[in-house]
Amino acid sequence: MAGPTTAERGDRQQESSGPPVLRRLRRPGLRTTALLGLGVLLLGAGVLWLLYGSSWTRVEHVSVTGTRVLTPAQVRSAAAVPAGVPLVSVDTDAVEARLRRELPRIDSVDVVRAWPHGIGLKVVERTPVLVEAKGGKFVEVDDGGVRFATVDRAPHGAPVLELALSDEGSATASVRRFGENRLVRAAVEVAGRVPGAVARETRVLKVRTYDDISLELTGGRDVAWGSAEGSTAKARALAALMKAAPHARHFDVSVPTAPASSAS
Repeated sequence: MAGPTTAERGDRQQESSGPPVLRRLRRPGLRTTALLGLGVLLLGAGVLWLLYGSSWTRVEHVSVTGTRVLTPAQVRSAAAVPAGVPLVSVDTDAVEARLRRELPRIDSVDVVRAWPHGIGLKVVERTPVLVEAKGGKFVEVDDGGVRFATVDRAPHGAPVLELALSDEGSATASVRRFGENRLVRAAVEVAGRVPGAVARETRVLKVRTYDDISLELTGGRDVAWGSAEGSTAKARALAALMKAAPHARHFDVSVPTAPASSAS
């Protein structure tokens, strides 16, 4: 049987190699891919240089907002953010931990990068709801029962917490059972539930035992509160009682369903 003719062999060779137009397109396609890959590498290198090697994105200033008692200078000093380092290299979690450790007055802080040259510190300070008198100074206590600062003068609007715990009887048993910190937290809870008008007139919040908490108000008046349990109902009962007996000097809401008052 005769083999393929010269024309047939030529046709097959052309079919296997493809049309001339396709052959011309294949080589530029490879070059385009290589150029794209090179472009990506160069772009990545440029970004790394911009973030770590360039002077355009380095720490030049630290801004502080939200302070009330603390000064911005105190916060910046405690934050200890190094100047001149790449902004991207600042460990914001470490800065936050350092601030909370060095400045207990700080309740929370948000550390943010302010591109291209800054670090922002958004501070929330603790607010005292009670103070403890100790050695002529005052220890501030926040709404979580945390003792966070010692000051020379009691802040306005924060009653003095008096832990009148004796060494005998129920007071000792109360301390053993609940611990002093829990008693302080109970006092804080009561302070947070006292009606606003009464809170402004409260001078001392006294804790004798867990079940014996009382308020000393202006004008020689006082309130027997009992334990911190049911404080919301006790607050309502006290507001109603003081409205019904405005000239009374002694109020008892330890049992909120049966409040009592007296003039002496």
